[in-house]
Order: sequence, then structure tokens, then C-alpha cells
Amino acid sequence: MNAPTNIQTIMGPDGKPAFVVIPYADYIATHASDNDLIPHDVVRRALADDMSPARAWREHLGLTQAEVADRLGVSQSAYAQQETSERLRKTSREKLANALGITPAQLDF
Repeated sequence: MNAPTNIQTIMGPDGKPAFVVIPYADYIATHASDNDLIPHDVVRRALADDMSPARAWREHLGLTQAEVADRLGVSQSAYAQQETSERLRKTSREKLANALGITPAQLDF
């Protein structure tokens, strides 16, 4: 019995399956945490709008500096300094990633 699916199989010239197409949301849900993927919106904000990866992630997630600072247990002004830092220390990057619900590698681009 075949169950309905959102997956599409594209056959090659030899008649055998060559590609499988799945909805983007399904791909992200399945692979984002495995591969430390960074959403296009975050990359665009960081590069085109010239902002730090920390700020790009925060804005992408719809958080204020005060909300992130509260999650970190620091003042808003202390977090603002971290957010504008050129390079975060490893421990700071790990704590911030945890507060944002991402991996430290996703902050390091």
C-alpha cells in the first residue's frame, strides 16, 4: 500500500531514480541540527546588512537584546557588548549559542 508523501523522485535517462526532491522545511527539520546549517536569512543579515552573527541570529529568532541577556543571566548592556564583539571567546560563544538554541559552530562564520 502506498502512503501519500511530499517526496518526488526524478528518474534519470536510464529509467532509474536519479534524484529525490523533498520540501525545504522537511529537509531543514531533518538536517539542520546535524550539519550546523545556517539559514539564508541569518547569512544575508550578517553579510549584506553588515551585522555580527550573534545579532543576525537574534533578529532572525525574533528576540530582543534584553531577552537574550536574561537567558544569559547578564545585563542588556553587557550582552550588547558581546553582540558587537568582533570575536567571541569560546566559552562566551558556547553560552550564547545555548541561549539561542543553536550550536556554537553556527555562530562562527
